[in-house]
Amino acid sequence: MTTTTLDTSSLAAETHDIGGTAMSSAPATFDTMRHAMVASQLRTNAVNDQRVVAAMARVPREQFMPDGVRSIAYRDTAIPLGGGRYANLPMATGRLLTEAYLTATDRVLLIGAATGYIAAVLSEIVGSVVAVESDPALLAIARTALKGVGNVELVEGPMQDGHAAAAPYDVLIVDGAIESVPDALIAQVRPDGRVTAGIAERGLTRLASGRKTDGGFALVAFVDVECVVLPGFATPKPFQF
Repeated sequence: MTTTTLDTSSLAAETHDIGGTAMSSAPATFDTMRHAMVASQLRTNAVNDQRVVAAMARVPREQFMPDGVRSIAYRDTAIPLGGGRYANLPMATGRLLTEAYLTATDRVLLIGAATGYIAAVLSEIVGSVVAVESDPALLAIARTALKGVGNVELVEGPMQDGHAAAAPYDVLIVDGAIESVPDALIAQVRPDGRVTAGIAERGLTRLASGRKTDGGFALVAFVDVECVVLPGFATPKPFQF
């Protein structure tokens, strides 16, 4: 496994004018916010896999945000990325990774790569990551932020199709809420492989996990929580006369 910790030394201090007062978001401030995120959003919400916690404490989330929202990179809310897309809440992402029961040799298929943050976190824990994203603007940010991370492959294409060319995967993670996991994605998971995903149903979102077996596949919800909705996964509605 190639473990790469992204360099924060080149990140210039950002200045934001709030109510006429200049506020500096220097790297040291981001470090403080990152540790506060770990303490208040992860450890208090059953993100109890220490490898996940440690990786999220190391990876500089601000480097994966568009310039205009870097100063709020660690808030416990969905963060706008542009084009109608949002970064998932740190707690939601942490729970999805925790319930995936990741190992150092896992090959992970990540759906909803967005700007690459989750792929960077995974790169510190697992063997390899294939991260699929449909938005080229988000992928451009991801390619810059993940430069030099050798065990992550970014794939541009429909998220609901995954990346069958590199299947089978040990783990499938959908970093966002969808109505159901497409059969095409389940087919890319090896037998006994693990799946975690956000599920959107009747206006509510929850996180769910499951395993693929020879007998089939099912997800079981484990917590109701705010989770960003991914585009392109709406279930076709039955025709009505």
